[in-house]
Amino acid sequence: MKEDKQLLVLTHLSQLLDFVTGIGGFIVPLVLWLTKKDEIIGMDLHGKAILNFRISMFIYILICIPLIIFFGLGIIGLIVIGFFYLIFPIINAIKASNDEAPSYPFSITFIK
Repeated sequence: MKEDKQLLVLTHLSQLLDFVTGIGGFIVPLVLWLTKKDEIIGMDLHGKAILNFRISMFIYILICIPLIIFFGLGIIGLIVIGFFYLIFPIINAIKASNDEAPSYPFSITFIK
């Protein structure tokens, strides 16, 4: 196993591809995690944190959709989720470059 902080940083930042491609922000980290988790120190931890965050946010989006129709509160929820999608990958990329563990709030642990 080898250390590659740059790849860990890029894995976190690759989530921002959603703003360009729509789904690349899930596919790219998934592929990087699956292919490099046994080769790069920390990739397993960071990859799982990213995927748990992404799956959790998707569930929260699904919850917000009916709330738009019924209460209008879903719009506020979607704005908050959009903010999370933008800010937390950047924060965790900085953490990865400083050898810190990733921290994605409101993540449900699906992948242990």
